[in-house]
Amino acid sequence: MRKVEVKEAVAYNAPGHFDMRAIRLHSKEESGCENFTLGMSHFLPGGGTEYVEPPVELIYFILEGEMTVSDKDGNEICTLKKHDSMHFDAGEGKSILNKTNYPATMLVIASMLPANAK
Repeated sequence: MRKVEVKEAVAYNAPGHFDMRAIRLHSKEESGCENFTLGMSHFLPGGGTEYVEPPVELIYFILEGEMTVSDKDGNEICTLKKHDSMHFDAGEGKSILNKTNYPATMLVIASMLPANAK
């Protein structure tokens, strides 16, 4: 068991993200989590991600603001608002974008890569 306070969280740069700051709350290094990581991402207005097909399962949970999820062709799939969440299977592609004039904050839960995939 390990409590992690936000003030202890480690900031990190996520490839393919723009106008965003992220902190890692739980992972093997921070708290001994072996099967997933938990991060918190803050997106400025206009911030988001490039299209990507991550090799891990993801869950997005919106704490504040809203983020629009789009497919490979840029077609909007949905807009996640405060307290909405969305699950993505491993390999399921998407991009996200904060289309509002307010910051958005979301929790990101990511499964760990299988040992043979590293």
